[in-house]
Amino acid sequence: MSAPKTPSAFPPIGVKVSTDIEQRASGIRARARWTDPATKKRITRALVVPDEEAAEAFFDQLQRSAKVGVDLTITLTDYIEQIGDRWKRGLDPTSTATGYWAGLRLRVIPAMGHVPVAGISTGMIDRTIDDWELKLSPSLIKSSVAALVRVLDEAVRDELIEKNPARNRSRRSYGKSSVFDFSSPSDTSPRAHAIKDLETLTNLAAACGQAGQPYSDYVMLCALLSARSSEVAGLWAEDVDWDANIVTIRKQTFPSSSGLVTKQTKGREERPVPILRPLVPVLERLTAGKDPTDRVLIGVRGGVITTANVSRATKWDELVTEMGLPQLSRHGLRHTGATWMADAGIPLHVLQKILGHKSIETTKGYLHPDLGHIAKAGELANRFLDAQTEAPQRPSGKGRGRSKPGPEERGL
Repeated sequence: MSAPKTPSAFPPIGVKVSTDIEQRASGIRARARWTDPATKKRITRALVVPDEEAAEAFFDQLQRSAKVGVDLTITLTDYIEQIGDRWKRGLDPTSTATGYWAGLRLRVIPAMGHVPVAGISTGMIDRTIDDWELKLSPSLIKSSVAALVRVLDEAVRDELIEKNPARNRSRRSYGKSSVFDFSSPSDTSPRAHAIKDLETLTNLAAACGQAGQPYSDYVMLCALLSARSSEVAGLWAEDVDWDANIVTIRKQTFPSSSGLVTKQTKGREERPVPILRPLVPVLERLTAGKDPTDRVLIGVRGGVITTANVSRATKWDELVTEMGLPQLSRHGLRHTGATWMADAGIPLHVLQKILGHKSIETTKGYLHPDLGHIAKAGELANRFLDAQTEAPQRPSGKGRGRSKPGPEERGL
């Protein structure tokens, strides 16, 4: 037997509401009454307010709540519960939706859940993000704000608020230029999280290999394919094309709340990546004797390697700190390969395709902050101009065949 329905805190749409006010010693008692059409019960909402103007505002709020079908005083926590999964529409339930819900549950609701939806301001959100930035990574902040944006988009549609105050709050880089930034790389720059050279990378791979050869291979694959952990886990032998010297990244495999999931890459597009020379022996060993549909990399016990596996097995945080790389994350391996290819002079549009970035502005973050590439471009342009200057000048058609004029002709 289902539980009895709780009476609504605001009048249902189309229901007649009777109101009255009563003077009391503590102020004015404003009372609104209506009959719930479902339960046929008489519902009363009363509030003590300081004056008649406040009473009229209370009555108006109830009427407007009835008009939009949502209590205008509802808190963010109650509103999230009320709308259910409506805010998740269009999200991938196996990955994005799970991360967004974690952001709401673990960060947004504890910070702002007690606040009425109509009272959430841009300033409040900014101050919350200020606090998060002291203890959370940019990716966690971004996913948390993205979830809040979706919830408040529903509030806009429900006419609880006129506009969404969370819009663009995860991108608070005011004054950020959309052109090349030649300043020194900051802590948020992908270059700041890359390994400096191949020797350091191979030393790291060897150290991780102490926990098992697959962990060494994982390091080399992530770095030299500029790939995410999930993309390395989703590589099949058929993705390695030795004739073209290319690995095509088509899938990703990662753990979700429902178990391991294999699906398209983050950008939902296949991504060709060149096989760099240091990776050749690793790939040859990993693909030797395998069927096309066999995974390239498997764990020590035959399962799929995830970033969590690597962290636990290699004691990653302790290891990278001992090696003088305390800020290096597993995702920093992808940044490493991308940074090296950018420094090698690979054209920006080609690098964008290799990395699978939708926006070329993201790819620009891997460019070297000094002016070396610009100086080289200047050298090439100067050679072109020098070649023009050194070329023999062909006589023009005008006056062709005439001898050099004498002094008389020059008026001397």
